Parts: sequence; structure tokens; C-alpha cells
Amino acid sequence: MLCCHPAIPRSLHCSLSKFLISLVKCGRTDLLILLGLLMALSAGWWTCIAICLQAQKWMYGGLDSNVFLQYLAWVTYPVVLITFSAGFTQILAPQAVGSGIPEMKTILRGVVLKEYLTFKTFVAKVIGLTCALGSGMPLGKEGPFVHIASLCAALLSKFMSLFGGIYENESRNIEMLAAACAVGVGCCFAAPIGGVLFSIEVTSTFFAVRNYWRGFFAATFSAFIFRVLAVWNRDEETITALFKTRFRLDFPFDLQELPAFAVIGIASGFGGALFVYLNRLIVQFIRKQKAINRFLMKKRLLYPALVTLLVSTLTFPPGFGQFMAGKLTQKESLVTLLDNRTWAKQGIAEEFDYIGHSQAWKHPQVNVFVTLVLFIVMKVG
Repeated sequence: MLCCHPAIPRSLHCSLSKFLISLVKCGRTDLLILLGLLMALSAGWWTCIAICLQAQKWMYGGLDSNVFLQYLAWVTYPVVLITFSAGFTQILAPQAVGSGIPEMKTILRGVVLKEYLTFKTFVAKVIGLTCALGSGMPLGKEGPFVHIASLCAALLSKFMSLFGGIYENESRNIEMLAAACAVGVGCCFAAPIGGVLFSIEVTSTFFAVRNYWRGFFAATFSAFIFRVLAVWNRDEETITALFKTRFRLDFPFDLQELPAFAVIGIASGFGGALFVYLNRLIVQFIRKQKAINRFLMKKRLLYPALVTLLVSTLTFPPGFGQFMAGKLTQKESLVTLLDNRTWAKQGIAEEFDYIGHSQAWKHPQVNVFVTLVLFIVMKVG
């Protein structure tokens, strides 16, 4: 118990003492810190992903004397990585296939899914995700990171239970998994508040109030260490946002731009709903076709290989990719899209601002807005 200081009111002292005791005994703070630290250290495999992405560009640039060899290098590299990722995951742990969020929603509702939170699944998820993202395909990382954080939480809880005490209480594992969902998003985008909101969304049927601070604490610690590692690795000069904007502080935007921002937000919302609807129709159509289902069951690696081949062919820079900035990686595309430089005035592509990677969006015969539309359609499709 804390020693009561004369300057501290007794009621405030008692409340503070109870809070600290509950923090240590009931909050499993040490486990939350370990969880956040492990997920932040996962930034190490981002180096592997960056090396894979640069390797593709290096091979493409080294064969600039022969367009056909450039095409072979451009399409073969991602096809090999995606095929290896799918095959490795299927062999080692089929439970690691997919984003993992539907399974986590099921587990957080009390359903026991075997082999979904094991070390074998963790290894398959990490290696498969590294190869998939390193291929340069337009794939998301939020869902896999949530699954990986949940795997870390489950494995940590299992390991700490060997020491007895409060760690043997299996009823708290669900609470740790809810915090892990927040950590996954917090580490992925350095956004702890977004991580907590996401954990609420995942457990929308029931969310214990006591899990708010657990998720926020672990997600904040993970996001902080994640950005500190970027400074130590000399990728950044100081702790900054993952994707920075450069608006002028004295005049960040014009009031006339607000309606345009609102229209973009509304259009994006309807576009997302349309994408979900079309994706559902396609999935339902494939499920009804027994011949297609049998073919996909027998040739599990052929489907991802063919899709990767198609996407790589469409994004080949000298080909159709020149109309959608196909040469840029996912990160380079986001950096240029968030940049506060004028790309065109009154829709005239000739007034394009050619600084840094922004030149990849320029085509002498196509308006920059057409390039942006093709880019969005390609990434969403």
C-alpha cells in the first residue's frame, strides 16, 4: 500500500492505491508490455519485405536493354513468391490462410477453434505474409497483423501460465485477445486509438469496459516502440507518423476544398460498399459452381499463381502499367498520394509537378486523373 502523503487527500490516496493494485494484480500489465514489445519488434521482418520489393525493381532495372526479359522478371518474381507463400501455408498450417479476422471474431465470441492459435500457425502466418507482401501484390496487412498479434497473445499466455499465479486463469485469455486486436492495428499503422476502436468493432456483441485501457495501453506501447525502431534504424530523424502529410500550418487548406473532401468521402464510402457487394456476388457464384470448386480444391496453388500472373502483367510498367504508376511500390504510391504538391491545374496534365516519385504518374497522352482512376480500379480489383 502507498504511504499516505500529508498533501494528498485520503480519498484520492485510497482511489489511487486501489487503481495501482488492480493494475498489477488484475491487469496483467507485464503481459501487455511483452505483447506490445513483441509486435513492435516484428518491424524486423519489414526489412525482409523491403528487400524483396527492391529485388524485383533491381532485376527489372538491370534488364532495361530487353523488354521481354524485363517482363519475365517482373511477372516471374511475384508468381514464385505468392506460390511459395500459398504452398508453405497449406503444408505447415492451413489455419493461417486468409486474413484471420473472421476466425478471431468467432474465437472472441467463445467458440473454440483448434490449431488457430498455435506456434505452428504463427510461423506459417509470418513467413507466408512476408512472401506475400514482398511480392508487391496489392494485399492488405491489417487482418494478418491482428491474427499475428492474437497468436502472440495466446502463446504468451500459455508460456506465462507455467509460472502459476494469475496467469493460470484461462478466463482472461479472451480479454488478452481483445487487447491483441488493438495491438495488431496499432503496430501496423502506428495508430493505437484506431486499434482500440477496431477491437471494439471485432467484439461488437459484447465489449467489457475494462478492456479499453488494456487495448489502448498495449497498442500505444507497441506503436511507440515501432516508430522508435524506425529512428534507431535511421529511416526517420524523429518519431513521426507512418505516412506524413505536409500541409502548411498557416494555411493548410481552402474552405472551397471542404465540399470536394466531403464528396470524395461519400464516393469512397459507396465505392467500398459496392466492392463488398460485388465480392459477395463473385464468391457466391464460385461456390455454386461445383466444377470450379473441385478444380480449386485439387489445384490450390494454380489459382493464386494465375491471379498473380494477371495482376503482374497488367502492372508491367512498359505495358498497361504506364497508365497507373505500375513501377511504384505500395509505400511509394501512398507517399506520393499524401504529398501536398499540385499535380495538375484545371485538369491539364502538362502542368504536372515532377518531383520525386510523382513523375511515375505522368503520361504524355493521358490525363493524370485518368491515371488515378485506373490505379484505384486496379488496386481495388
